[in-house]
Parts: sequence; C-alpha cells; structure tokens
Amino acid sequence: MPKRKVKELDRGLEAPRRTSRRISTSNDPPETASKPAPNPEKSKKAEKSKKVKETAVNSKQGEDSEAKPKKAPRAAKPVSQPATSDAALSSGRQYWLLKAEPESRIEKGHDIKFSIDDLAAKTEPEPWDARNNLRAMKKGDLAFFYHSSCKVPAIVGVMEIVEEHSPDLSAHDPSAPYHDPSSSPDNPKWSVVHVTFRQKLTTPVTLKELKVWQGEKGHPLENMQMLKLARISVSKVSSDEWEFLVGEMAKRGDVVKQ
Repeated sequence: MPKRKVKELDRGLEAPRRTSRRISTSNDPPETASKPAPNPEKSKKAEKSKKVKETAVNSKQGEDSEAKPKKAPRAAKPVSQPATSDAALSSGRQYWLLKAEPESRIEKGHDIKFSIDDLAAKTEPEPWDARNNLRAMKKGDLAFFYHSSCKVPAIVGVMEIVEEHSPDLSAHDPSAPYHDPSSSPDNPKWSVVHVTFRQKLTTPVTLKELKVWQGEKGHPLENMQMLKLARISVSKVSSDEWEFLVGEMAKRGDVVKQ
C-alpha cells in the first residue's frame, strides 16, 4: 500500500501577533492654556507628593510581578500504549489451540484418529503437522487440545510445545495420509512441532459454550480466532482468552498449571 502524502501547509498567511496593552502610571495633570505663576512652597510639596506616589506604584508593580509568575507551558499528553496482559509480559509465553479428530477416519489407508487419550499414552513428544501458525510457536508455549469433527466438539485438555518447528518430512512420502506432491525436501511446504501431554479436563469446554460467550458484546472470547476461522486446525489464543478459559476450567475443578 503506497504511503499517504502529507499535505503541505499554506505559507501565505501569517498568524496575528499578540499585543499587550500598556498601562500608564503617569500622574501629571493635563496641560492648560494658561498656567498660574509657580508657588515655591506648593512646588516643593507637589514634587514630594509625586515621588511618594511613584514609589508606591513601583512597589505595587514589583509585588504583582512576584505574586503572579508566568504560567509554565502545559506538558504534552503522553501517547497511550495498547494494554498488555501481565502474564504475557512476565513470561513471554504464547498460547494456542490445536485440533484433532478423536473418531476414526481413514485417509489413504491410514486411520488419522487422534484423541487426548492417545496423546496421554505417548512416551515421547508427538509431532503435530500443519502450517503457518506452527512456525510461530516457541518452546514452552501452551496449547489447548481440541476435539473436532465429532459429536461434541470441545476443548478437552492442555499440552505443551517442547520442540519448535521443523520440516514435515511425511509430506514427501506418497504413502503418508497427508502427502503433498507440491512440497519438496529443498522447499518444504509443511512444518511440524512436537508436543507433550499436560492434562486432560474432567469437564470439557464445549464449542456450544464457546459460541455463547463469543456472542456477548465485549466478552474476552468475542474475537477468538478459532471461532472466527472455524476451518483452521491451529489457531492463536490471546492471553486474555487463555486466562478467561483457564478461570472457567478452575470453577469446574480443572486447575491448569502454568
């Protein structure tokens, strides 16, 4: 997108200068057409009175200048920064939601069924294949395990990212269920991360519940990526979304360890 050009300011107009009104402190009498002969005694008294008044006026002006100092220029308002979750700031950890199908489905002769129980039974980190979001994952990130394409889609557990992304070599294997001929070893199209089981929820958080919360204006789940883009298998979970869901899980007796 091209950058917007900044409009040049008009230079033909000059701002009006500020002027201050001068206050006269003179006590001289107005001139008259004919002046009486000067009286020495009166002249001395008038001169003395004039000096006393000038001294008083000057003293008053000095007091005013001390009592009313010039106002300091108003400080510019600080630019507001977007709010960031304390948990995200302290740990730098990211959160995710990964989908898997817990019910049997055959793909190229392979059953691609994989549930939270299957993950719990693994003795080594399990590779999780997908694209895009996987490449942004870091070791130590946490993810919800989500059962999809089943009778009751729901968040059913929690897992941890233990190895960051690497090329998905199974994409080059013609016998693999997700073989992709457009991907080559020199230019891999797909990636995998490795995850380990953290815990299984005793009470899953169902898709139906998630949609009810999403429908509430201003709710933490209002813009949840998984609900906005239902077809993606790996989605980002914001720290606010994670904290809300973990709080709901705790109410049901499922305490998620951070």
